[in-house]
Amino acid sequence: MRPVEPLCLDEHQLVSVVILDEIASGDDIRFEAPERFAALADRNVSLENVRRALSKIPGSLDPDFVAERNQR
Repeated sequence: MRPVEPLCLDEHQLVSVVILDEIASGDDIRFEAPERFAALADRNVSLENVRRALSKIPGSLDPDFVAERNQR
């Protein structure tokens, strides 16, 4: 899933991503302030654990990002 609108982010800016259990329609997608989710964060999950879990996902998003850049 991609943002429905361009994001105003600086290069290498750290961001938080929230993955919902259900897929929302385009009308339901909105961006919220990170503070709204701070209470939901599991501080026991390390960055290494996240990287390990993400590394098990097959494939790569790199071609998608390159194609999107080329479309701009």
